[in-house]
Amino acid sequence: MLDLQQLIGGNFVPAVSGRTYERLDPLTGEVASRAPASNIDDVEAAVSAAATAFKSWSKTGPTHRRTILLKAADVLEGKADEFARLIVTETGGTAAWAGFNTVLAAGILRETASMITHIQGEVIPSDKQGTLSFAVRRPAGVCVGIAPWNAPVILATRAIAMALACGNTVVLKASEACPAVHLLIGRSLQEAGLPDGVVNVITNAPEDAAKVVEALVAASAVRRVNFTGSTKVGRIIAELCGKHLKPALLELGGKAPMVILEDADIDAAVNGAIFGAFANSGQICMSTERIIVSEKIADEFVHKLSVRARDLPVGDPRSHVVLGSLVATEAADRMERFIADALGKGAKLVAGGTRDRSIIDATLLDHVQPGMLTYDEESFGPVKPIIRFKDDAEAVRIANDTQYGLSASVYSRNVSRAFAVAEQIESGICHINGPTVHDEPQMPFGGVKNSGYGRFGGKTAIDQFTDIRWITVEDPQQRYPF
Repeated sequence: MLDLQQLIGGNFVPAVSGRTYERLDPLTGEVASRAPASNIDDVEAAVSAAATAFKSWSKTGPTHRRTILLKAADVLEGKADEFARLIVTETGGTAAWAGFNTVLAAGILRETASMITHIQGEVIPSDKQGTLSFAVRRPAGVCVGIAPWNAPVILATRAIAMALACGNTVVLKASEACPAVHLLIGRSLQEAGLPDGVVNVITNAPEDAAKVVEALVAASAVRRVNFTGSTKVGRIIAELCGKHLKPALLELGGKAPMVILEDADIDAAVNGAIFGAFANSGQICMSTERIIVSEKIADEFVHKLSVRARDLPVGDPRSHVVLGSLVATEAADRMERFIADALGKGAKLVAGGTRDRSIIDATLLDHVQPGMLTYDEESFGPVKPIIRFKDDAEAVRIANDTQYGLSASVYSRNVSRAFAVAEQIESGICHINGPTVHDEPQMPFGGVKNSGYGRFGGKTAIDQFTDIRWITVEDPQQRYPF
């Protein structure tokens, strides 16, 4: 069990109140970590430290910022084993998932370091003679990042990296489910030479989350908020940001469809579905949540997919498995409800369906219809519906029959046909002949509909973390109408 302290102003400190909370290992029930239970006083201290650090960090040159971010990538990557131990005990994820998290997070830092000299303005032609008119980008100020537990190193690093590259300072609100993981990111950045107060990481007990978030958004020095998590919480944060006129970047829930046309390479589609549906036990925002397959090939596809699903190793995440523990026993309870609801309404169980404590094996439900929980709601777990369709139009209708619009995929040997289907799917991301789960640091990542707005990644993310100023240099002897 780890006793943790939060990072404020370059120092690791307890909560002002002295209160703590315990995060339990979701599989064993043992205490994984004990973290400070921050309150309003801690929020004020963190925001104040970030605001003070902004005065100097915002004026640093691109080479200095790039050097620190590149070193941070190396430091973070060097802690892969430590991240793995923490992810296994705090979230129930596997060591392989933790390793992927660490590698991609280091890649995010390197990509954002490369973007620093792309934070550029432009000269704009002016109708006023003798005038030089241009737009420049400036750091926004203190940025709040609110990161989840499911891809903890990737998503917390993403919440920080571009903000720092643009010259902002950050307060990261760690997930209640993995405070040790998120504090280790802060420590990695500090070890890389980031000045005191440029990144601050605070932790809070679950029961205090609402007031901590509200205080962060309301703080006068805060200029940007980014959040990755559920649509339910995202709505609350969006309302708070609207109330306080703070721009928000939101990446929320998903119900990613994978459409398999009758001319698809079935084995390739099975490979994509297995990975997209069951990576990290389906606890990914991009996870394949609807397997939509042509009825002309459905029997063969379902047979091959179910064989593969039944063969996936499942068990204690400390061993060599693909599916480890879900993040909480309540998540496993939810999966059991999904299964019982679908079977009670006529679906057919073709793989999985069993539980061991907080572990659910890879589960497939065929002949799923609207009105079943597994059709209508995001599962965020390893229980996946298979839905059969007659033609392309019906496939598109099913794919779009959801409030979400984050990721999607289409499988077909005819790329033109697949592209025509992909163009009609309402999502921020769509992969042709690839799984719904895919991310790269340089890509514009985000969704539409109730999956949020704004984009992380690449040049598009610069817009999220900078302000544009219009500046002119004019002829002092110009004439005026009066």
